[in-house]
Amino acid sequence: MKTTIQELDEMTLVTMVGSLDTAAAIEAEQTLKPITEGDGKDIAFECKELEYIASSGLRILLDVLKKTKAKGHKVVLRNVNDDIKNVFKITGFINLFEFE
Repeated sequence: MKTTIQELDEMTLVTMVGSLDTAAAIEAEQTLKPITEGDGKDIAFECKELEYIASSGLRILLDVLKKTKAKGHKVVLRNVNDDIKNVFKITGFINLFEFE
């Protein structure tokens, strides 16, 4: 799993590549921690190359969502493939996140 963060003027862009499984979740959580601290801004997750997400990955995204919304900002998931979107549907997370 590779996660890169770009601070743009209007938002933070997080690009996720590979599998966000249990093994990768700990590192991803540490990588994403700084974007939820401070005043923050809107966050867009680019998921075009995200191949798999485990429940631990969903938990991390939910944590980012809660912290970001608490500061009055939004989280958007972009280019989510059908398999991963199905995981969001099955778990009920589809109603929590905004998809582009």
